[in-house]
Amino acid sequence: MASKEYEAVLKALLQAVQTANESKAPKAPEGIPVGVSNHHIHLSQADLDTLFGPGYQLTPIKDLSQPGQFACKETVTICGPKGAIEKLRVLGPVRSKSQIEILAGDGFKLGLKAPARLSGDLTGTPGITIIGPKGSVQTTEGLIVAQRHIHMTPQEAAAYGVYDGQIVQIEVQGPRGGIYGNVIIRATDTSALECHLDTEEANAMDINSSTTIKIIK
Repeated sequence: MASKEYEAVLKALLQAVQTANESKAPKAPEGIPVGVSNHHIHLSQADLDTLFGPGYQLTPIKDLSQPGQFACKETVTICGPKGAIEKLRVLGPVRSKSQIEILAGDGFKLGLKAPARLSGDLTGTPGITIIGPKGSVQTTEGLIVAQRHIHMTPQEAAAYGVYDGQIVQIEVQGPRGGIYGNVIIRATDTSALECHLDTEEANAMDINSSTTIKIIK
């Protein structure tokens, strides 16, 4: 085979392999769905037992977007130095430590300043009094304002060109749209694709359950 013919065949083969690989590569959805959350609480089994009785089991009423997580029938009251918030929804399943997620505005009512943190990052956060139907608990930490973040799988992260723990910006379209910074990527095998904002952040840009966002790196 002549040299030019050989080069042409080799080029065609390489192009075919590249095309096949590109067709197998994960494609990023054009818009990422948004989940809007109100204040809520996650309880440890020990605190659940104190608040609702020994051996108490949570009562699921609605599955949430992230696999294995659910809203419960149970609610509690939380109390700070200046005030209280009643009927705070419990989310399941139980965790190793209780975590109370409030809105920034709730801090004024409670008289406590909660830092913006990712779920599970509780070191140095304020404690609070939790009251249930069978008892009360005074936590030493656990009160946070949820740091905005995006759940996705590692494969979806690769498609978007981001990685777990990366800080990005997101863009929201619409009359009150804009850009939010300090949005953290959370890429795990058990994640469902969704950007999590709280109700204060969502209201500021007129975001609802049908809104989608775009990542800006």
